[in-house]
Amino acid sequence: MKYHAGLDVSLEETSICVVDENGRIEREARAESEPEALGLWFEQSGLVVERIGLEACSLTAWLHDGLCSRGLPAICIETRRANATMRTMPNKTDRNDARAIAQMMRTGWFRQVHVKSTDCRRWRWLLVARRTILNQMRSIENVVRAVLREDGLKLGTPGRAGFAPKVREMAEQRPAILSLVEPLLVVLATMAEQFAELTRHVVEIVRNEPVCRRLMQVPGVGPLTALAFRAAIDRPDRFRRSRDVGAHLGLTPSRYQSGETDIQGRISRCGDEIARTALYEAANVLLVRSKKWSRLRAWGLAVAKRRGMARARVAVARKLAVILHHMWCDGTDFCFGSMKEAIAA
Repeated sequence: MKYHAGLDVSLEETSICVVDENGRIEREARAESEPEALGLWFEQSGLVVERIGLEACSLTAWLHDGLCSRGLPAICIETRRANATMRTMPNKTDRNDARAIAQMMRTGWFRQVHVKSTDCRRWRWLLVARRTILNQMRSIENVVRAVLREDGLKLGTPGRAGFAPKVREMAEQRPAILSLVEPLLVVLATMAEQFAELTRHVVEIVRNEPVCRRLMQVPGVGPLTALAFRAAIDRPDRFRRSRDVGAHLGLTPSRYQSGETDIQGRISRCGDEIARTALYEAANVLLVRSKKWSRLRAWGLAVAKRRGMARARVAVARKLAVILHHMWCDGTDFCFGSMKEAIAA
């Protein structure tokens, strides 16, 4: 008899459901959301389970690695398809969710999600931490600007290094304003120090990562973009074609078709937001700031003339994803183009 299991994971406890090959519920239980506790339950059950499904969540990668290390066939499944199945049930409970996942494992109606390596997960969280500090620094700077404007002080656009000195200079003759903004400036100084530390950590990782160094040959691709792309893709061989990477990162247009209606919308924006944003910023640097000619830049500028710069940035970002994946798979260098092509352009 073949058995399949579904796990509905929550922070403290996990609901377990095991069904046989005919869909009949064989066993149900609850266990702690720990790899050891779940692995021990399956070992003591005496059932040989062919597939164990876990819906993607913040604990999934940790539980998946722990179960696989114990020789259990754990599979991480895509959330949207799982939710579509669970919505067919009249009552939303952890027990019913585990039953639905178990039936998905039995029927094969699921999409498996790649579980990234530990290094890639940590690199991505490093980028998330860096971006979080940057966003909070911008929020605090906006609060300081608003406080100054209330008293008629217009700060202008000083650089980040000159922001605090300019604020103190303008508020020097107004003690009430200075007492309000000084704590914010102290917080900004601390955050700027830690932001620089995280940036140095990124540069150090990229310096010792051969894949990232190769990707940085492309104009506009710096350490942040290279590490974001490396962490998002993890294993390039899981994509059959390099063109699939653009869709995976949400850089291809969404589409709605029904009967005579056929609408092509904006990009889907699914997948890794950090990698997608980094590619978009790299495309902007390539088109606007890069001075060296390349076929990619010439192609992007041609798109900008026809469709506008905004769409050109998205198109170049999608092309960058394809090129970076191809360079990674083949171990080739970036090709800028020949002199004849430069003259013709």
